[in-house]
Amino acid sequence: MFILKGANGFHDGWKWIIGAIVIFIGCQLVGAMPFLIAIIFELISNDGLQSMSSLDESSMMNIFSKNITFFLLMFSFVIGTITWWLWIKYIHKLSWAAATTSRDKFDWSRAFFAFGIVGAVSVATTVLGYYADPEVYIWNFDLTNFVILFVIAIILVPIQTTWEELFFRSYAMQGLGILTGNRAVPFIITSVVFGMMHVFNPEIARMGYIVMIWYIGTGFLLGTFTLMDEGTELAIGFHAANNLFIALLVTADWTAFQTDSLLIDTSDPAATWMTFIPMFIYYPALILIFAKKYKWKNWDERLFGKIDVPALKDSYDSRNTPSI
Repeated sequence: MFILKGANGFHDGWKWIIGAIVIFIGCQLVGAMPFLIAIIFELISNDGLQSMSSLDESSMMNIFSKNITFFLLMFSFVIGTITWWLWIKYIHKLSWAAATTSRDKFDWSRAFFAFGIVGAVSVATTVLGYYADPEVYIWNFDLTNFVILFVIAIILVPIQTTWEELFFRSYAMQGLGILTGNRAVPFIITSVVFGMMHVFNPEIARMGYIVMIWYIGTGFLLGTFTLMDEGTELAIGFHAANNLFIALLVTADWTAFQTDSLLIDTSDPAATWMTFIPMFIYYPALILIFAKKYKWKNWDERLFGKIDVPALKDSYDSRNTPSI
């Protein structure tokens, strides 16, 4: 069982609670320092910090070129992933496999299968959208800028999305499951909190809080993948493909990713019934495909069942009892 892989005799409650704080700060605060330092040096070289007082989030995003800004933003997740790894390795004494899957080792074929399906759908829907309504798109291809973007994105976007999965579907899922003794609590809490983490995305400002349904729904989708498949592989593959192809194919002035993508969407966004197509058609289709391929069973038990967490002392003593 995936959640119980985290209960290895080093699962004291304080470690999970403090660990969540440390891992989050490592990414969102410490990881942001290179970007902030770069901004300060840029402002010093130009006007001696005279404009620092009037600096807001929007202007911060326009100090450097899109590729440099994108690199600095994505680099924070490299630091976040390193923080996660150091904490689970030295505090929880967990291996990469134990923290990410119920299998003996991380099943990359699962991650690549999910990546391939989501990537194909992303390309297909972008092409169809372009030919269905070409007047709302601007062809933005610049060879130099796109090659640089491609290199940055292919390396750092999977790290960004993997950190989010390691934080929510790995660390928080295992920790909450062990602390509460059931699957329903981590399933619900990680899905809702994952969605709420996107509340400050520019898409919300343009289309309204109704779009939070989409983000929270995505959280439940990724939670379903993790609990039903007993591992994070499908969630990691889905998330990586989703964000990577967004970064490479289409950007807009109202999206979280501002990149030198192939296309710029100039449409005025609005939350309509089409906004929720992924939740009502695409997401269920993905679940059916994965359920059939990987023979998922016992849905109630895997999503909402209880977890028999071994007592900390018993687990520790059993590891230190000599074999006979």
